[in-house]
Amino acid sequence: MTSPKHARILLLFAHPAYQRSRINHALIEAVQDIDGLSLHDLYEQYADGFIDARREQALLQEHEVIVAQHPLYWFSCPPLLRLWQDTVLTNGFAYGQGGTALAGKRWLSVVSTGGGTFDDLHCEPERFAVEELLHPFEAASDLCGMHWEAPFVVHGGHALGMEALAQHAADYRARLLDLREGLTPPLHAAHDRAAGA
Repeated sequence: MTSPKHARILLLFAHPAYQRSRINHALIEAVQDIDGLSLHDLYEQYADGFIDARREQALLQEHEVIVAQHPLYWFSCPPLLRLWQDTVLTNGFAYGQGGTALAGKRWLSVVSTGGGTFDDLHCEPERFAVEELLHPFEAASDLCGMHWEAPFVVHGGHALGMEALAQHAADYRARLLDLREGLTPPLHAAHDRAAGA
C-alpha cells in the first residue's frame, strides 16, 4: 500500500505498435512495479476506439501525477491519445465553469522517437524541437490548472544499444520516483484559478 506522502501516478500509455518498440518495452519494464503507479494501456483498453469518459475521469481524479507516454507520430501523438483528450478532458470537468477536477495535479509527457534528433533528419532543431511540438499538451495542462513537468524524451529508439536502453530506463524510473515523492518542482506551475472560473 502506498504511503500517504507518496503521490499516486497514472501512466497513460499510448502506443499502437508496442510489440515492436524496444525503447517503450524498456521504459515500461523499468517503472511498472513502482508502488502507487497505475499502468493504463489505452490501445489495450480501447482497441475499438470507444473511450469510457467517466471511467477515465475517475482514474484521473484518483491520481496526483499524470504521465502520458507515447511515440512521436508525425510531430504529434498517436490518434487514440488525441481522441482521449477530446473525450475525457471536457468542459465542466477539466476546464470551464466548475471544471477544476485536475487543478493542482502534475502532467509529464514521455516521448520516444524511432529515429535520431530532428537535426539528424536535416530539420532545423530550433524550429522542431520535441519540447516545442509538445506545446499543445503544455497549453492543455495549463487550461486544466495542472503543473507542467519538463518532458522526458528519448531519441533514436531503433538504434539504441542495450547499455543506452538500460540507462534511459533507469533515468525514467528515477524521474517517476522523484515525482512520486514530490522532490522536484514543476517546470511551470499552473495558474491559480478560482473554483468555477
